[in-house]
Amino acid sequence: METHTASCHCGAVEISARFPNGLASASRCDCSFCLRRGAAAVTATTESLKILRGAENLSLYTWGTHTAQHHFCKTCGIYVYHQRRSNPAECGVNLGCIDTGNPRTHAETYGEIPWHDGVNHPSDIDGD
Repeated sequence: METHTASCHCGAVEISARFPNGLASASRCDCSFCLRRGAAAVTATTESLKILRGAENLSLYTWGTHTAQHHFCKTCGIYVYHQRRSNPAECGVNLGCIDTGNPRTHAETYGEIPWHDGVNHPSDIDGD
């Protein structure tokens, strides 16, 4: 299991986490929020995610079921990570915040970044 650190653009926030499938787990979601955010996320375990610097500089955004919790740097506005509503034991970490995680060159090593159907999430369909 790989461990990586990630930081926002200004460096005020830095996290580390374990990634069960490494950077190959990068994906995108087309829910109303992720589609607008535009960042690919890499799967980390929630229990492994540690804020190394800048906890006080994180801003939280949540809505709807309030299960997904999106964390942004208050200074530069960069999305750093989120706790997933599809599986709260997982976090998505912004691929672009990981030093070796360039979305532009990701396909050369791991293949195209897949999309998940967030528009038709079971919580939305079931009315939860």
